[in-house]
Amino acid sequence: MSRPPFPPFTEETALQKVRMAEDAWNTRDPDRVVQAYTEDSFWRNRSEFLSGRADIHAFLTRKWQREKDYRLVKSLWAFADDRIAVRFAYEWHDDQGQWFRSYGNENWRFASDGLMAERHASINDVAINADERLFDWAPGPRPTDLAPPKGLF
Repeated sequence: MSRPPFPPFTEETALQKVRMAEDAWNTRDPDRVVQAYTEDSFWRNRSEFLSGRADIHAFLTRKWQREKDYRLVKSLWAFADDRIAVRFAYEWHDDQGQWFRSYGNENWRFASDGLMAERHASINDVAINADERLFDWAPGPRPTDLAPPKGLF
């Protein structure tokens, strides 16, 4: 299995890879999302360390059971050869209805087949009121004509 575009990345292919990741994560479908990672992909997500697709799938399942009405926006920060760095923000609420906006950075390394071999994420959560939400499109990928809010990153 492979997942174009392949490294080494250009600005155009890095932007494409970032949007593909954003769109996949906005499906909140662990079965779909996990296919973008190598069988032995290594992650650091906050303080959790994961290794392999089975761990990643279990993590994503737990994540989206807890983070309701999840909406994500990613932005290319930097790229070189087989690496991409992104900034991101996502909104979600918990079972009690408290909304959050989570901000972070990710560093990605890709295998030659275009699958992600490493993902290192640092994330901070900020409680927000429902009327402060910025991401209010219908569930699923962000509409292509909807730009991220100015000043978000």
